[in-house]
Amino acid sequence: MSAEIPKDRPERILRLPDVSERTGLRRSTIYNYIGKGTFPPSIKLGSAQAVGWLESEVQQWTQAQVRASRGESQDSQPEA
Repeated sequence: MSAEIPKDRPERILRLPDVSERTGLRRSTIYNYIGKGTFPPSIKLGSAQAVGWLESEVQQWTQAQVRASRGESQDSQPEA
């Protein structure tokens, strides 16, 4: 599983191609999941058309998908 984002690092904003690459989901699926409330919502970046996602929220969503697919509880931690 991917490493945690260091707390001292500024939050990164991911654009749609990055989110799609990290999740393996296409644009339509991402927006469908947002509409259902099952994916982190995008944030506006100045203009009405420019949006992005917080890297930490996308990472948390991805990790939750891995846990769910493996039947692990939300509270279980990976063993070192």
